[in-house]
Amino acid sequence: MSVAADLPVDGATKQIVRSYTPISSDENPGHFDLLIKSYPTGNISRHMDTLNVGDSMKVRGPKGAMVYTPGLVKRFGMIAGGTGITPMLQIIRAIIRGRPRNGGKDTTEVDLIFANVNFEDILLKEDLDALAKEDEGFRVFYVLNNPPEKWDGGIGFCTPEMIKVGPHGDSLFLAKDTDRRQTHLPPPGPDMKLLMCGPPPMISAMKKATESLGFEKPRPVSKLADQVFCF
Repeated sequence: MSVAADLPVDGATKQIVRSYTPISSDENPGHFDLLIKSYPTGNISRHMDTLNVGDSMKVRGPKGAMVYTPGLVKRFGMIAGGTGITPMLQIIRAIIRGRPRNGGKDTTEVDLIFANVNFEDILLKEDLDALAKEDEGFRVFYVLNNPPEKWDGGIGFCTPEMIKVGPHGDSLFLAKDTDRRQTHLPPPGPDMKLLMCGPPPMISAMKKATESLGFEKPRPVSKLADQVFCF
């Protein structure tokens, strides 16, 4: 969804537009919910923090090139950072809604790496944990720069080693040295997609990392047919 507001910028009033992925479902008509983290230097996010119930904003949507349909791929790998979790959550929920136990035919497997700085920065953790507990086809691995004591997730920045090798998960990835390793994401192949969303420096690093692991090179603007799709 695109959200716009007329805001003062460098002494003039300009219309500022930002895009956000709703965390509510399109099966709940009449409203949509956005998860927005307010930053002191942000234009729209800071403005949103000043609004009161009854205030209005300009909104347009839905939009975007990623339109999920059951059977699109057999497996999704996902790498998210911060508020980049929101488009991943939409797809995860859509997949789980379509499971055979819910009357659908969706058997898509999903593996998510979710990176943040501190434990308290992990957005929607309760929702993600509940979904992972409910559905054996969805797995989430958390990564923190500053982990608390007795942390059993990843530590530091998300790296190629975390993508390829990890202490948890199924043995799915055949490494270049032919040793079978454990991985948090599916290996590159024609029946999978890798989705990424997060801060620009993180996504830039992940593009290089995934390409080094054999994934297709992401395009500047992702298309639905791409193996690696960046929101």
